[in-house]
Amino acid sequence: MTKMTYREALRAAMRKALKDDPRVFLMGEDVGRYGGAFAVSHGLLAEFGPERVRDAPLSESAFVGAGIGAALGGMRPIVEIMTINFSMLAMDQILNNAATLRHMSGGQLSVPLVCRVATGGGRQMAAQHSHSLEGWYAHIPGIKVLTPATVADAYGMVLAALREADPVFIFEHATLYPLEGDVDDAAQSFDVTHAAMVRTGSDVSLITYGGTLGKTMQAAARLADEGVQADVIDLRCLRPLDIHTVVNSVAKTHRAVVIDEAWRTGSFSAEISAQIMENAFDELDAPIARVCSAEVPMPYAKHLEEATLPQADQIVAAAQELVPRHG
Repeated sequence: MTKMTYREALRAAMRKALKDDPRVFLMGEDVGRYGGAFAVSHGLLAEFGPERVRDAPLSESAFVGAGIGAALGGMRPIVEIMTINFSMLAMDQILNNAATLRHMSGGQLSVPLVCRVATGGGRQMAAQHSHSLEGWYAHIPGIKVLTPATVADAYGMVLAALREADPVFIFEHATLYPLEGDVDDAAQSFDVTHAAMVRTGSDVSLITYGGTLGKTMQAAARLADEGVQADVIDLRCLRPLDIHTVVNSVAKTHRAVVIDEAWRTGSFSAEISAQIMENAFDELDAPIARVCSAEVPMPYAKHLEEATLPQADQIVAAAQELVPRHG
């Protein structure tokens, strides 16, 4: 085991991939000379050179398209999109090319593309750079959507994604880059298909992913102090969704709170809620609760941003509403 930050884990995984496979290269805005907008690729240009670490022009449609073309040609590109709002400029390439070419070619073509995308609020980046749009991508057949919430997942998911034959999108919550944790850098395989039960309890299921896992764990600890024991599920992969882990938890606790930093209307939390209703309705002893961001463009002011995002207090309150009080 090696202790490192989330940022360092991503860099270590890319460094290993670049060393082990000559088909792998990194491309994106400022990934080379600047070292990455979040310093994830710092030092890789000096180590691997400009053929393997490529600074791209400010055109997401162009460099995502170039990544798709390189993947079709047998390469293993890692494309970094600086923040998730910029990914909208490449949505045509993602939706109409990357996700569909295997199906439209009858299986003759594959697009082994890995896109790394910084997502989420909490950094005072205001309305243009604080989106949580992973649910949009989870809506699209033909791609895999990963949301690493831990340092170990940040490392393992990059390497696992590079072994996939189809496009993989890794959404990295930008508040997690300084997070510290242990990485098994000797592991030969890594699971990217199952949710993780990161805390067990019997009274309520708290279901989340990415940047809200830490807040959910804080809420679970506070609930435990009040005698309420919670399952905490880190979904890890939004497409394909491991609904079985969620359903098994709800069958045990009979109550569910879904925590999602996206806006409530049309959010991924709504999809999880619907699937719980479809698969575990008879197990529920209370309505499913959701804790999401306020439905406003993200404010710049810190106190307003904190009021907009899901917080541990709201998660605790939502769970308390579901669990019967005794005495």
